[in-house]
Amino acid sequence: MKRLFGTDGIRGIAGESPLDPPTVRRFGASLAAVLARSLGRAPHVVLGRDTRESGPWLRDAVAAGLLSEGAAVTDAGVITTPGLARTVAAGGFDAGVMISASHNPFEDNGLKVFGPDGAKLSDALEAEIEASILDAGLPDPGPRVRGREEDPALVRGYVRWLEQAVTPAGFLRGLRIGLDCANGAASAIAPEVFRFHGAEVVPLGVAPDGRNINLGCGSLETGALARLVRERGLDLGIAFDGDADRALAVDRKGRLCDGDHILFVSALRMRREGRLRGDQVVGTVMSNFWLERRLGEHGIRLHRAPVGDKYVLERMLSEDAVLGGEPSGHVIFRERSVAGDGLLTGLLLLDALARDGKRLEELLDSIVPFPQTLLNVRVASRPDLRSHPVIGEALARSEESLAGSGRVVVRYSGTEPVVRIMVEGTDPAAVERHARDLAELIRREIGG
Repeated sequence: MKRLFGTDGIRGIAGESPLDPPTVRRFGASLAAVLARSLGRAPHVVLGRDTRESGPWLRDAVAAGLLSEGAAVTDAGVITTPGLARTVAAGGFDAGVMISASHNPFEDNGLKVFGPDGAKLSDALEAEIEASILDAGLPDPGPRVRGREEDPALVRGYVRWLEQAVTPAGFLRGLRIGLDCANGAASAIAPEVFRFHGAEVVPLGVAPDGRNINLGCGSLETGALARLVRERGLDLGIAFDGDADRALAVDRKGRLCDGDHILFVSALRMRREGRLRGDQVVGTVMSNFWLERRLGEHGIRLHRAPVGDKYVLERMLSEDAVLGGEPSGHVIFRERSVAGDGLLTGLLLLDALARDGKRLEELLDSIVPFPQTLLNVRVASRPDLRSHPVIGEALARSEESLAGSGRVVVRYSGTEPVVRIMVEGTDPAAVERHARDLAELIRREIGG
């Protein structure tokens, strides 16, 4: 059982445990020591952050811990999470630490660690870092003056890579696109990249002030982007979250194109080009059943992984799959990167549509999702849900009732004190009823 790390690194309220300065400094020291043991030398670690106001002091705390163990530290400044992952792999660093809480509000922050290949650390290494912090009595190394200033060449290198990711140059010429950057890490990057490829860009959420990241904008709240697309007569819109590791789109009618849609159109394009290795795609337990059925009609198998892009990648590697992702918009094109990259995803979605000669609304018109209800319940404790005497029985009853016509997925969030409930089936009324009843029961039993 993880104690500090969730499905997406260490996350919490900035300034409170485990993101208080002493613990963050110990994290940096522990990371440096764990890496040094495996490398046989002091590591070189690159740091990046999104636009939250807590980012700079968290960076300094991580750096202090790393430096206390002899690590070299380079600061990439404000960069997207996949941009940092790419920087680690392309720049020959031993690891990278991204300071971000992704789609969470500004009060939160987090620490995501990437290994030299640009992939997130294994559970075993995370457990080793946790044990050093929590069990070994690792002392707080104390504050330390930060070394080198930010190196802007690292962000420029990532931008150049995105500019070269799709050919021919100018393939978006003639398209008018709304880009919602969530007042986050993509604010200064995404408009430049999409304009380079020829699009007329109408930006939204590109004025970060440290506190407005994900506030009423971005991939979790696409209403503003949908209105912008409709009111300005744009061809479509693309929304990123605060660290731009996910992307969703809206068509000219304002309808949402989620990660399942992106996987579908990408899989068909890659299969036609002979690039979909093994005719397989990795989704998650949250992927709507329409995706599994429609892929199957084209001879493509859908594997399901636990929620979290880290686990999607692990399943992709075990199956030797080159395409995988989540409905939330984390999509991994493994031929290009082992990290979910919202900007790359947006570019490749538009490239697939352009090569197929289709508009986004044509794709959405052709798909009828199974009725699905998603609910979140905040909790005060995290007992095993299946073995809970009341919740476990209710889950079993719902699953039995929906057998053959639907399914139930109930799980704890890896980043928040929340139980996520997903019920899917052929009968919308039954789906809503089961989701509502389970939510009320969980709230009553363990709600916080």
